[in-house]
Amino acid sequence: MYQILLADDEGIVIDSLRFIIEKNFKDRCRVEHANTGRNVIELAEKIKPDIVIMDIQMPGINGIDAMKEIRKKDSSVIFIVMTAFDKFHYAKESINLGVLEYLTKPVNQKIVVKVLQKAMDLIDEERKKRSNDLKIREKLEIVIPIIESNFIYAVLSEKDFAHVENNFRSLLGIKEEYGMMMVVEFGDSFEDGVLTNPIGMSVKAQSFYPLIRESLKEEFTCVIGPIMVNRIPVFLPCHTPQLEYDDRNALVEKARKMIRDLTKRIDVQFKIGIGSVKKLRKQTESYQEAMSAVRNNRGRVAHVRDLPIGCEYEEDYPVEIEKELFEAIEKGNLEETKIKANIFFDWMISHYADCEMDIKLKVLEIILFAEQKAFLSGGMKYYFRYRKNYLEILMQIKGYPSLRKWFLEKVAQACRNINTKKEEQASGIIAKAKAYINENYHRDISLEEVSRSVDISSYYFSRLFKEETGENFIEYLTAVRMERAKKLLQNREISIKKVCVETGYSDPNYFSRIFKKQVGVTPTEYRERYYEKN
Repeated sequence: MYQILLADDEGIVIDSLRFIIEKNFKDRCRVEHANTGRNVIELAEKIKPDIVIMDIQMPGINGIDAMKEIRKKDSSVIFIVMTAFDKFHYAKESINLGVLEYLTKPVNQKIVVKVLQKAMDLIDEERKKRSNDLKIREKLEIVIPIIESNFIYAVLSEKDFAHVENNFRSLLGIKEEYGMMMVVEFGDSFEDGVLTNPIGMSVKAQSFYPLIRESLKEEFTCVIGPIMVNRIPVFLPCHTPQLEYDDRNALVEKARKMIRDLTKRIDVQFKIGIGSVKKLRKQTESYQEAMSAVRNNRGRVAHVRDLPIGCEYEEDYPVEIEKELFEAIEKGNLEETKIKANIFFDWMISHYADCEMDIKLKVLEIILFAEQKAFLSGGMKYYFRYRKNYLEILMQIKGYPSLRKWFLEKVAQACRNINTKKEEQASGIIAKAKAYINENYHRDISLEEVSRSVDISSYYFSRLFKEETGENFIEYLTAVRMERAKKLLQNREISIKKVCVETGYSDPNYFSRIFKKQVGVTPTEYRERYYEKN
């Protein structure tokens, strides 16, 4: 079916064209007509014609201007000009508008039919192309997620990826040599930094997975993996071997925006962890970092740079307990470390009570792991002979109670050292930030500028600053400025306007409002009261 709009102010022309169309094309066409320029524009907007047969000389708005207006809204409509005006400038403008034919009245019936058939052929060709494009797109919408999921599986397997790397690069158009992994995790609720109901959520996720894919594609150039329990691994290609601060910060902000938007659309809570940039064949390391960023961050989004931060086992080996013990040590969680260490020790005794030397070796292994983490965190200074008497001590220990005691003392000490160092690092970052603020409060400094000075993302810095100081960045900056303002106001030779500028404000009225809100009186009142007392 073709929608044809006839535009002519002569009724006999409209009737003749309608007769020709109905006679030669029968029920293949739906025909409408208009007799003024304004009417043809309005009718075109309403019926969306495939073909418009237009007279140049129309009452009101002429045919050329009418075609221009219609073309603004519909670039695909085919125009056929049929007019008594055989003027060059009309024909030239018609060509510029993409008119298929410029016919001068009177027009032979055969020519009308021939031109209409030509227009219909063009429409059929375009419709066929459009249909094929949609079919291809439909197939790609089904196939691409499968290819992307296979890519993620392959890239995380490392060893197998080398054999299929070139194929995936070609299929997915990946030209970059580097990239990083991002993990999108979801749950029913967000409690104490942890997402709840991961197994249940893995079932529900099938319904909103397409929406997450859509959101990820809108925000990032990426390859999206399948649902893995309650998380989705995502690969982000990168041209450079590492991200600059601004790029890293922007990446975190994009991730935060995405999960805010998703949370509004579906009743699900999200966390995101982002690993560092690695070569394409080393994405497993980036993935592990992204997972660590998710696990060790109590907020919603974290890049691994912002945080201080397999093997086959016998059937009944307590893999999870050992993993939880290692995680507790790495986090500096002393109580959890003691609990998990005791549980693990109980398991060894219950299963291998007659294998004292094997238990001692395992105890030594865990202690060495704990101390290595403490060394790497900066919590302990490394000396080559630091453990010179460990083997001697182990050999002299008699009985499992004594071994347990030594074991717990050592892992607890390493854990305390890690925890102390983390606290020192956080305090050091905030101390450095405070120093920067105290030196630059007189300028128009922002949270982003200060977070850049300590080299962590603005989002993570904002949360850390609040945790360490009990107030947010603006509150602290304002307090510093007000203290400085009070000191300056104690000198009558310094004008209120200069005090305003010296404390980082450009508008004296705004400065006065902030001062009164913070101090309780205006700057002038403060100065007067100060001199009354002194």
